[in-house]
Amino acid sequence: MNRVGKPVRKLLTAMIASLLLLCVGPLSSVFAAETAVASETTIKVNGEKVKLGGAGAFLFLGRVYVPAARVAEALGASADWDNDNEALTIHTALGDDIMLGNGVPVVYFNDKRYRMEAYPFLKNGRLVMPLRQLTELLHADMNAGASGNTINLTAIKPAIVTKDYGLDEISAEYSIVKAKLLQRNGLGSAADVKPGMKLKVTIPSFFAQAAKPYTEADYMLLAKITMVESGYESYAGQLALANVILNRVKDPRFPDTIRDVIYSGSQFPPAHNGLLDKSKPNATALRAAKDALNGRNNIRNAVYFFNPEVSTGAFWTSKDVVATIGHHRFVR
Repeated sequence: MNRVGKPVRKLLTAMIASLLLLCVGPLSSVFAAETAVASETTIKVNGEKVKLGGAGAFLFLGRVYVPAARVAEALGASADWDNDNEALTIHTALGDDIMLGNGVPVVYFNDKRYRMEAYPFLKNGRLVMPLRQLTELLHADMNAGASGNTINLTAIKPAIVTKDYGLDEISAEYSIVKAKLLQRNGLGSAADVKPGMKLKVTIPSFFAQAAKPYTEADYMLLAKITMVESGYESYAGQLALANVILNRVKDPRFPDTIRDVIYSGSQFPPAHNGLLDKSKPNATALRAAKDALNGRNNIRNAVYFFNPEVSTGAFWTSKDVVATIGHHRFVR
């Protein structure tokens, strides 16, 4: 249901310029292009201008980003920010529950996990995300105004089922396959569709991209090894440690499960000396493990880590350093 009108010259020109700068110009030039988009672009909801605050609207990698909470509230949702976990929970006007994390590509949508094309992140103290993705989440329509510098958002009303206007008719009118309509509304089969029901008819594009599942046992084991190996490090250091393990799971040189990676070889001594069994993850380790499982990665494809004050020798010096965070170097 998201529609964008014919190309808007000013916005399109700014987007192309920013993309070119990303390829050939310094970062300061990119920020200048983003600022230009922010100063020229107005977001309206049902005809009313949205006060976007300090983060504003800006272009990043070809997408217009906006403060998620401000736009959500303008569309009748409530938004709660968890500063400790850097997570935003949105309860929409139509009863959907959404949880977004800083730098995390996985969104929790009505307790199910999906992987988005682009992730939210913090800017000027606000969690920002691509406007198109946010519009889909909030059951709204997106159109570019004729003036060339305004984007209009309009809340889409759900379809009300009647005796003569059921799943078949709604599917045909909105060009949505029935299976997707049922999935969007949390229904198991066509028999569950009853007169009087209000069916949501905006389907988020990420619905076809379910996030890779994980078990509670894997989550806790990852949090425990993160705690015992890097509990004294910052959140970034703990996130990096968790990602070493997940990177190994994906690397054919290592076992393909979290448990087998941790218990094989000699990289993780606590798995063999009893310390892992005694580990009690704190809140930071739990967050780092969860965020890593949800796709947040700050060490790219590093599969080893070491403390250069403790570990030396040709094996470590032969590796490429991807990042240094706290006491650890992360290498590949």
